[in-house]
Amino acid sequence: MRLVAVLGYSNRRTPELHALCADRLRHAERIITGDDAVLLSGWSRRGGRSSEAILMRQAWNGGEARIIEDAAARSTVENAASVAETARHLDVTEVTVVTSRWHAVRARVLVRAALPDTPVRTSSPPGRPPVSLLVRELACLAALPYQVARLRAYRSR
Repeated sequence: MRLVAVLGYSNRRTPELHALCADRLRHAERIITGDDAVLLSGWSRRGGRSSEAILMRQAWNGGEARIIEDAAARSTVENAASVAETARHLDVTEVTVVTSRWHAVRARVLVRAALPDTPVRTSSPPGRPPVSLLVRELACLAALPYQVARLRAYRSR
């Protein structure tokens, strides 16, 4: 069985599902197959608002699928830890991480660090990021060794 993990995104300004997150969700709906499990991962960046995971679940149009919500993951490191925990629980044979292309490298590295014995792929909807997100992601890539160390600390708990 494959786990398709959709990583949330929010800009903190709107209570609705952000367009980038909606693009990821629509992409996941196109790539799932009948026996896939789907993990929707992302927290609520503002108190009293629905989490990214819940907003994605409410917007899901992918038909019948085993949907798992993780409304607690607050970062890509926490997304990766959640993906790994879910994959182990379901005893999956592979993982596909759905995220934006500009975020895919870091997400793949972190999920692979959390699941070293499971094949991990990424799949992304088309589109270019705003320059501000690309710059932010480049800064996050510079911190990738620290993020991998944080992830390993989660694994050892």
